[in-house]
Amino acid sequence: MKSLILKDLYNIGHNMKSMLLVLVILAVGLISSAGAESYVVASGVICGTMVITTFSFDNMSKWSRYAMIMPVSRKDLVASKFIVLLIFAVGGAIAGLVLGAGGGVLLHKLVLNTEGIVTLLQLSLIGLLYTAICGSISIPLVFKFGAERARMLMIASFIAPSAIFYGIYKLLVGMGIDLTEDMIPMLLCIAPVIVVIWVAVMFKLSCYIFSKQEL
Repeated sequence: MKSLILKDLYNIGHNMKSMLLVLVILAVGLISSAGAESYVVASGVICGTMVITTFSFDNMSKWSRYAMIMPVSRKDLVASKFIVLLIFAVGGAIAGLVLGAGGGVLLHKLVLNTEGIVTLLQLSLIGLLYTAICGSISIPLVFKFGAERARMLMIASFIAPSAIFYGIYKLLVGMGIDLTEDMIPMLLCIAPVIVVIWVAVMFKLSCYIFSKQEL
């Protein structure tokens, strides 16, 4: 398992400088127009999409077929992709927090007081959870359709949860339930449990899809 994770991290390491440059450019553009809060969430999502790039590397080298002749199970290979996704999501959340705070202060879009820091930390957690949900949807899609064919579907996997969350929000408002700032801590406590369950379901689905494939 460890070797599978290190393989993906090593392969993606060649793109880290380019990704860092993208995050810096995005920070300048997004923070100046939409504020540091939007950037904190966006950076996590962008970094989470890198898991698809690891599939592209695997396809080019026929890695999956080669891996199956080694003492590696299909379940281990699937699990490694989800762990790599988590690593990218955490890295994106941290990068978003650091660059968002720094860029927000430099561009005079953020005041680093207690309230501002708490808000950024909450948004970093939201970005991490959102990336985990969207990324976990994209992984079974890639196993089913391949990295290249699944790229457009991957975009849908990142947009669909936003539409669902917005629909739930409008439904609650229509029922007379107002989401106030006092409810945010409670929602942030419940959300990780929901995300863990969702990721577990996507993991099982990915394992099933991959088990049916002929390599």
